Amino acid sequence: MSIKSRIRTIPDHPKKGIMFRDITTLIKDPVGFKLVIDSFTQRYLKNSAKFDIIAGIEARGFIIGGALSYTLGKGFVPIRKKGKLPSEVERHEYQLEYGTDTVEIHKDAIAKGAKVLLVDDLLATGGTALAAAALIEKLGGSVSEMAFIVNLPDVGGEKRLKDKGYSLFYLTEFEGD
Repeated sequence: MSIKSRIRTIPDHPKKGIMFRDITTLIKDPVGFKLVIDSFTQRYLKNSAKFDIIAGIEARGFIIGGALSYTLGKGFVPIRKKGKLPSEVERHEYQLEYGTDTVEIHKDAIAKGAKVLLVDDLLATGGTALAAAALIEKLGGSVSEMAFIVNLPDVGGEKRLKDKGYSLFYLTEFEGD
């Protein structure tokens, strides 16, 4: 059984016409979760010198990033929704399909010149990943790579991120289905 086969698809969520890819079925499965973390660990053990710290995007990026930080012996930085972090923050507002959202990071979370591996569960439009990368860069860090469990290439995020010069890695994709 593959990673992709362990991901549940929920039609018409959160609105009609959307095929929601739910990774909770993947991460509740101990074999599935191990496959995810082992796959990322194998890739980044070879490349661990290319980054200093891991940043994860709220909320599922915390699950992946925390486990990966442990297996790779790297620190972990949370990128959170507005109002969740207790100390001084840097924030970045970004456009959603309808309206805006804001992500934040502690001002002291990333050292100037630090190379960061940015992780999240799913790449769709790329808006949240671009906002998280902007935060890292505002603090003087650079994104060495962005890693996702799932890529949805038809939604356009992969192209947006590559057009901005970011390196991407993902474990599986759902294209046109």
